[in-house]
Amino acid sequence: MNEMFLTNTNLFHGIRKEEITHLLSCLDAHEQSYDKNETILRAGSTIQEIGLVESGGVNIIVNFYWGTSRIFGHASQAEIFGENYAAIPGKELLCDVVACEPSTILFINLNKLLTTCQNGCAFHNRLIHNLLSIQAKKSLNLSQRMMHTAPRSLREKLLSYLSEQAMIHGSAHFVIPFDRQQLADYLGVDRSAMSAELSKMKKDGLISCRKNEFILHEMPDHL
Repeated sequence: MNEMFLTNTNLFHGIRKEEITHLLSCLDAHEQSYDKNETILRAGSTIQEIGLVESGGVNIIVNFYWGTSRIFGHASQAEIFGENYAAIPGKELLCDVVACEPSTILFINLNKLLTTCQNGCAFHNRLIHNLLSIQAKKSLNLSQRMMHTAPRSLREKLLSYLSEQAMIHGSAHFVIPFDRQQLADYLGVDRSAMSAELSKMKKDGLISCRKNEFILHEMPDHL
């Protein structure tokens, strides 16, 4: 395990490398690697561990009764997943967690994370504080997704999402974490209709794009 990498994650923020080494043994932490498109967690199962993406990335996928599916969320390198289900004993997952590229995941026992050591070590308390902070940010992100899917028109949905990405990256030139199908799933729209709308937005001078790379332009006067 790369403790130095973990010091730069939100979950272990403010905890020194030597303290992380001690914590990992207390948390029953273990690593596992996955190929692209390999299922990490399957709907219907129960879990007691959270996952931290050490490399690669994962998609949270909801499967519907009629065979269709939709991406509900994404966890990139250094982010965690599964904490809501791990916190509720016996709660079955309603979604699959799938590696969207070759990935290595660090699994951590949530119950042991939330149970402080007998001596109440400060760095374990810090870990709990970090987890609560991550959860608060995820709640805000869910609200943001609702903001992107709320507009009625497809263009407004795309403009909302791309505007947010520009703010996140601090630049009008950025790369999003989704391919076209994944972006369509995230926004809850048809891929063909979305691709057609992106082409119209390029023609109207709003954007330049290639695959998942985008450049936003100033709003033309005629629009």
